[in-house]
Amino acid sequence: MASVETAAEHERILREIESTDTNCIGPTLRSVYDGQEHGLFMDKLDVRIRNHDREIEKMCNHHFQGFVDSITELLKVRGEALKLKSQVTETNRRLQEDGKELMNSMEELQRCRVQQRNIATTIDKLTHCLPVLEMYSRLQEQMRAKRYYPALCTLEQLEQTCLPRVEQYRFCSIMSQNIPKLRALIRDTAMAQLRDFLESIRKHSDKIGETAIKQAQLQRSLDSSVSTHPRPLIGRRNRKELAVTTASAVQNGGSPFSEQDSGILDEEEDEEEVPGAQELVDFSPVYRCLHIYTVLGLHDEFENYYRKQRRKQARLVLQPHSNMHETLDGYRRYFNQIVGFFVVEDHVLHTTQGLVNRAYVEELWELALSKITAALRTHSSYCDDPDLVLDLKNLIVIFADTLQGYGFPVSQLFDMLLEMREQYSEILLKRWNVTFRQALDQDNYSPIPVSTEEEFKHYTSQFPLHDPELDKLPFPKKLPFSEFVPKVYSQLKEFIYACLKYSEDLHLSSSEVDDMIRKSTNLLLTRTLSNCLQYGIKKKNIGLAELVQLIINSTHLEHSCQFLEEFISNITNVPLDAVSATKLYGPSTFKDACHAAEAEIYTSLNAKIDQFLQLADYDWLAPVPGGGVSDVSDYLIDLLAFLRSTFSVFTNLPGTPIEHATLPGKVAQTACMSACKHISTSLLQLLLDPELRQISLGALHQINSDVKECESFARAGPVSGFQGDTLLLAFSDLRQLLDLFTQWDWSTYLADYGKGSSKYLRVNPHTALALLEKMRETGKKNMILAQLRKTDRDRQKLIDTVIKQLRNLISQH
Repeated sequence: MASVETAAEHERILREIESTDTNCIGPTLRSVYDGQEHGLFMDKLDVRIRNHDREIEKMCNHHFQGFVDSITELLKVRGEALKLKSQVTETNRRLQEDGKELMNSMEELQRCRVQQRNIATTIDKLTHCLPVLEMYSRLQEQMRAKRYYPALCTLEQLEQTCLPRVEQYRFCSIMSQNIPKLRALIRDTAMAQLRDFLESIRKHSDKIGETAIKQAQLQRSLDSSVSTHPRPLIGRRNRKELAVTTASAVQNGGSPFSEQDSGILDEEEDEEEVPGAQELVDFSPVYRCLHIYTVLGLHDEFENYYRKQRRKQARLVLQPHSNMHETLDGYRRYFNQIVGFFVVEDHVLHTTQGLVNRAYVEELWELALSKITAALRTHSSYCDDPDLVLDLKNLIVIFADTLQGYGFPVSQLFDMLLEMREQYSEILLKRWNVTFRQALDQDNYSPIPVSTEEEFKHYTSQFPLHDPELDKLPFPKKLPFSEFVPKVYSQLKEFIYACLKYSEDLHLSSSEVDDMIRKSTNLLLTRTLSNCLQYGIKKKNIGLAELVQLIINSTHLEHSCQFLEEFISNITNVPLDAVSATKLYGPSTFKDACHAAEAEIYTSLNAKIDQFLQLADYDWLAPVPGGGVSDVSDYLIDLLAFLRSTFSVFTNLPGTPIEHATLPGKVAQTACMSACKHISTSLLQLLLDPELRQISLGALHQINSDVKECESFARAGPVSGFQGDTLLLAFSDLRQLLDLFTQWDWSTYLADYGKGSSKYLRVNPHTALALLEKMRETGKKNMILAQLRKTDRDRQKLIDTVIKQLRNLISQH
């Protein structure tokens, strides 16, 4: 059984060896060698090999004759093939010889056709490439010539139109790589030119503004001189025409305006013509950069950059110098720079589309207004020179008018000028205060002597004096007032003119100007001049004559107020009877000065009287003189002599007309009455002095003699104008008291007390009681010394009785 299986396995291996590629029989042979029937297998293999050899031999024997026949035929064919080869070779030789010329012609024709095709291809390619190269060459030329806007247009055309047609060539890729670099170069160069332009106009804004202000001043002068003729444009290009020119230039693909890079043009104008502010500036860098960035699609970026830089410049321009207030040139430079800035912005607004708009310019102007007004308020507050303030006001007016001509609202500036008017008025008041005080210090307090008609006219031209009585007096004569009056009146008019100068060109109505002048003049009268008059009245060592002259001066100045009213009305063209017209407070001011001077006269006179009274040296225990009459005190004689000389000054003003002496006459009457009352009151106070405890009847007789002398002085009429014995009323209280004691008429006093017809109506029982108690003390002392003489005892008892009666009278009433 095992041998059968082994034989079958060997058979399978042999078939597999026969049918399998020799490269794959390794595993098959390994299975044979691994087995134990290796020898048996080798025997079978040898048998199979011999079988195959027999089969091969049979097949070869079967086909050998055919093979021999084939070899024989092949040998025959080889001979024929050699003949054919020689014939073909000969034929080929002859064909080659015959076709050599044709081949040469064909090769020449081929070369010509290739050249022709190459030429046609080259022409076609050059037709596409030459415009690109020419355009690129033009681009390079424009770049060298710094014509950047046309170069950018060429660059856009080259990139969008030409290069896509020939993009397969290498030079096109090189060009394509250079295009962003060229575009960036154009952008950067345009921005650099814009920066140069911005820096240039920042440096030259002063000159631009100065030119614009001169142009506005020239326009104003033309408006005022030739108001009926149409106003020509003075050195200024019409904005609409300029905008049309700009738009046409852009539409034509060119750069607007010139291609020069300068920011400020040279001024080559005629001397008689002021060039327009815009003609001083070359705006082409702005337009060029604007259009370049627009083409590049960066319009918003350029707009933001431009506005940001201009805002920075605006802040620099609006920042004043710390010492701007010292000179007018400082303010002028400040205004010129601001005007130059906004003239440039206004021009850009009207000649570009969208770079700046009205809202942006108005925003800048609002910022500028707030900065300008704040700076002017601050710096003008340092100014104490009215001329500088007036010049500053005129400068602000032309500054405002200039910008108003460009469409900027300037009402805030005029409102600020109205605020500055108060400051200007205060400065004027300070200057006029010094002027008035100098006039007062330099015054001689004497009537003005005039010896000729020319001198008289000279003073009456300075001060409105209308006095027919004075006109009739012959020369030489004296004006009633001193030099102070015409000086003050002239200075009042100068002050009014100064106020009027400030109100010019402020676009105020006549009534507003009139009201402003009158209010400022009222301040001058009620505050400045009033204080100066009070200063003159209160000066140390001022005499009564000077005070009298001050009263006369104040009276004449009071009368002149109506002429000041007319003067203001004439220069403002506002009638005096207008409802809105403010009245001058001058009359009340000068009346107050007169009252103050009068009060000072009374005070000074009483003080002088007190000095004389301090010299009084009464013997309060003096006995009754023989005959009951005492001599007048020396101090009183000197006092009355002083009063007589003083009152003569009041009533004997040399060269003063009668009507102008009316007020001093009243002053003299009041002063004389005041002096007499003061003397009477002072003498009574001497009698009632608490420190004076004893007084004799002899001392009362001495006082009585002095009072009689005073009454004689009053009867003599030291000052005219008193009716009857009015002046004696000043001594009536003291007279009745002294008569009561010297005549010892107590029964009448006590009987008639309280009756209107009483002889001693003015005697106060308290005063009489105090005086009696002083006399009783004196009587007690005399009784002790006189060892109780009967007459003295009786007198003492009588005094005690009267004292008791007076006390009962006081208690009853």
